[in-house]
Amino acid sequence: MIRLNVVREGEGPIVVLSHALGCNLHMWDGVAERLAAAHTVVRYDHRNHGGSERVPGPVTMQMLADDAVALIQREAEGEPVHFVGLSMGGMTAQAMAPEHAGLLRSMVIANSSAYYPDQAPWRARVDTVRSQGVGAIATGAVGKWLTPEFLATPEGRAAGETLHAMLVATDPDAYIASCEAVAAIDFRESNRRIATPTLVIAGARDEATPPEMSDAMVQAIPHARRATIAGAHVSAVEKPAEFVQLLIDFWRSL
Repeated sequence: MIRLNVVREGEGPIVVLSHALGCNLHMWDGVAERLAAAHTVVRYDHRNHGGSERVPGPVTMQMLADDAVALIQREAEGEPVHFVGLSMGGMTAQAMAPEHAGLLRSMVIANSSAYYPDQAPWRARVDTVRSQGVGAIATGAVGKWLTPEFLATPEGRAAGETLHAMLVATDPDAYIASCEAVAAIDFRESNRRIATPTLVIAGARDEATPPEMSDAMVQAIPHARRATIAGAHVSAVEKPAEFVQLLIDFWRSL
């Protein structure tokens, strides 16, 4: 079993937060602080990220889903959880949900995709990181993760610096393996078998996973709902209060 770095806080219904590629559990700081007032919030670092175990060799999205399943079984002890995944975390949710509905009270897929028709950008990113390191793509990545208006504010600059530091701290080989796992996803058919109540959150200004990718997931997942947040790719960092309100409104409606 992979050793995952986990932070647990608060009391109430269990919410598991799954972060984006190249980030770590602190991506959720603003969201977790708000949720912990009425929920048990479980955050974790994906394998090869943050304080979790570095595992050599290829990574698949199914491996990340298996890690999440083991985490939920250990932390929730049979209680279904609300699972919230952003970007790679949302892909983890899609990989997990068809076969593990009993573990999930609900699922939120934010700023994510079910499929990438064009592999060229991923190959270019992998080639750059392999030859120049993660730092070579970090500034450009953060520029897509947050809107320019937010980055121009003191709060946004601090958030951008924090995300940049997370990204450059990621081991290059581990990052490449995770990139390849993300690039290879294809949940277009398996999403039709998801029985878990699902909310898909699109970033209105998300260039990495544009709103039409959210639309495709909503169309495939039975009874899925869609919401839009006025942010870029890492919307939970840019708009934590609005993000949490979307979650609470969704959970109250179940």
